Amino acid sequence: MSSSPSTAAPFAGGHTLRRSRDLAAAGLVSPERAARIEEVAARYSIAVTPHIANAIDRTDPEDPIARQFVPHPDELTDMPDELADPIGDAPHSPVPGLVHRYPDRVQLMPTLACPVYCRYCFRRERVGRSANAPGPDDMAAAIDYIRARPGIREAILTGGDPLSLSDRRLGDLLDALEDIPHLTNVRIHTRAPVAAPDRVTDGLVAALQRPTPVWMAIHCNHPRELSAEVGDALARLAAAGIPLLSQTVLLRGVNDDADVLEELMRRLVALRVKPYYLHHPDKARGTARFRLPLAEGRAIAATLDGRLSGIARPTYVLDIPGGFGKVAVLSGRVRADGDGWLVEDRTGRVHRYTDSGGT
Repeated sequence: MSSSPSTAAPFAGGHTLRRSRDLAAAGLVSPERAARIEEVAARYSIAVTPHIANAIDRTDPEDPIARQFVPHPDELTDMPDELADPIGDAPHSPVPGLVHRYPDRVQLMPTLACPVYCRYCFRRERVGRSANAPGPDDMAAAIDYIRARPGIREAILTGGDPLSLSDRRLGDLLDALEDIPHLTNVRIHTRAPVAAPDRVTDGLVAALQRPTPVWMAIHCNHPRELSAEVGDALARLAAAGIPLLSQTVLLRGVNDDADVLEELMRRLVALRVKPYYLHHPDKARGTARFRLPLAEGRAIAATLDGRLSGIARPTYVLDIPGGFGKVAVLSGRVRADGDGWLVEDRTGRVHRYTDSGGT
């Protein structure tokens, strides 16, 4: 699994690839596989930006960038324990477009659109689809919900990708949140600076600069994603005083290697991004090919803990299926039990977790 620069030929098109014929024309899928990819597209959204297409090494059939974004027929195969809502958003959604899982913070989903659609996404059943997409009335109700609950201190914009919104719409939403006195900060979870670095414009930076701190959590899984263009985008954000965090998903065939993850974390820190979470992959339907056993993930995370300082070390976490929140995998709250694991949530309840996955 190389982290060297891609040897891909530049993608000549300037548009996002959304259909199998577009992917075939760009050399990302074979014509023979195109029909199966159309079946995948009927179930799950597809989008590959020109920036990501240019990062893919077409000479490498195991390219870790392609594996994250290019659809695969295996997505049509569901495992028995996979879920449509693997981290349990629905039970904690008191109003549309808002998830209130933890007492002091909420997640807001102002859009279900993304610049790219990751093939392992835990919301893959919803993103990119118009059904039940949040609207202005939903966001107004969500803002009212937050305003009425002083115990909520943080609003996390997620989705979808919040940077899919225009600068004006994003600014209007941030204005509304800033008007809530008990909010101490806003956090934005986004793939955009990595997948479409030209999204980080002067207008976006201006929209993010405000008295209530706006933090940004960048989703990045492999050191090759940190191109010169991405580095420039992150530098613009950091220079504007936007605190930057990173989130990484531990994925089979992408970064399930301590050397690759070490390089990624060190490069993020060099770009003024604090590694925050390393996520065990969720049991979303059709994603078995990305999952590795929890014991293997623990070994990789323990190796990282022995190599990296605290500033470069993310916390390895598992979202307990069903909506019970995150747990630090290397803590005493995760214990081996026969052929599975006992996982204790933040309230002390114990849940059983078993591995499932593919190759």
